[in-house]
Amino acid sequence: MTATVTLHPGPGAGFEEPFEMLEACHQRVHRMLDLTQRLAAHLRETGADASAQQAALDVMRYFDLAAPAHHEDEERHVLPRLRQDGQAALAERLHDEHTLMSTTWAAVRADLQRVADGAWQAADLDAAAARWEAMAMLYRAHIEAEEGAAYPAVRNAVDAATRREMGDEMARRRGLPGLG
Repeated sequence: MTATVTLHPGPGAGFEEPFEMLEACHQRVHRMLDLTQRLAAHLRETGADASAQQAALDVMRYFDLAAPAHHEDEERHVLPRLRQDGQAALAERLHDEHTLMSTTWAAVRADLQRVADGAWQAADLDAAAARWEAMAMLYRAHIEAEEGAAYPAVRNAVDAATRREMGDEMARRRGLPGLG
């Protein structure tokens, strides 16, 4: 049940290519959402053993650190450009979903914290699994809108220098050296 969580880009998805970086983050989101589904099954079958506790910690680490930085990237670089280019409705939808994701994550995080702390009660599983599935559905629809509409629109509207500035800002905000 232990998962390895990468909080930085892998090869081929660095800050010099910010849209590829954002999409790589979406792939990690999908992996974490899948891990919550496996965790629910594991809890049902085995309970909150050490593997379940580690999986809960892995998911919390990802959604506590990487997901907020990713949403901030979009709020700073994608949504303003959508608004500027006449796609305000899409920008507002994505912004509202970021807010909802934050609220949804708080409830899911509380569940996972109980697992990680060894305070999990089997009677909590059905309600928690429903929250986890609701979060997964929200994220999946959100990612589909971003990758299917928002990212292509912005990617096509900005030049290489703007993409470089975008990647540089994303790196610096994470405490990494800029692109130069």
